Amino acid sequence: MKTEAKKKLFLVDDDAVFLKLLAHEFLELDEFIIETFSTGEQLLAHLSEDPDAIILDYHLDGIETQAMNGIKILDEIKASKPSIPVVMLSSQDKIEVAVECMHHKAFDYVIKSETAFIRIRQILASAFQIQKMEKQLGWYMDRM
Repeated sequence: MKTEAKKKLFLVDDDAVFLKLLAHEFLELDEFIIETFSTGEQLLAHLSEDPDAIILDYHLDGIETQAMNGIKILDEIKASKPSIPVVMLSSQDKIEVAVECMHHKAFDYVIKSETAFIRIRQILASAFQIQKMEKQLGWYMDRM
């Protein structure tokens, strides 16, 4: 029986407690290789490592007030690696924020809450399923 390789997941949040909690939850699943970053600039420096998905905080100025915000980081990711699904996280429950994230090509938007981890897991499962279907479709299209 073929076992799937672990997916590489990058987590980016300036809230150290939330970042540690999220990393711990994903490590418990034993399905992911996790790398964490407290700024978007740190993430961009490691983007060449080709993560399978990225969880990115909308506000990233809690540690460094001059840090790039999540939308700018999202734009940088999509400019160089457009196929990587990026799930945006925010404590803001505003439709305008969600729409802005989706307009900038986020795969989805999740509000930080006690159920955020469950929602993110579901979103990642969907993202990976879509990638698999796109790969299969590409394989079939190449043969036509």
